[in-house]
Amino acid sequence: MSVSEPALLTALEQKSLLKFLNLDSPINWRIQENTLSCELKFENFEQAFGFMTRCAEQAELLNHHPDWRNVYSRVWISLSTHDAGGLTELDFRLAECINALLPYQHS
Repeated sequence: MSVSEPALLTALEQKSLLKFLNLDSPINWRIQENTLSCELKFENFEQAFGFMTRCAEQAELLNHHPDWRNVYSRVWISLSTHDAGGLTELDFRLAECINALLPYQHS
């Protein structure tokens, strides 16, 4: 039995999931260029890198890995299911896991 690939979400599904994702979220997620993305600012590099380490653990559990970059205290995250060619439920599931790692507001 083969494992099915995640299905691409419609624009309406994306909008609905984004609205739900941003309710009471410490992160301002947005959809741009067919990705789910955000930018975070921490107090210093150690906090930013620690956050990335915790995200990496969640990504491994889901077997879904973000495109991201880090410059000192800033982290940029971009989620997309490359095999499917766009956004799937898996991207929103990882975003929910990332939200759970941040109990406080970021810019």
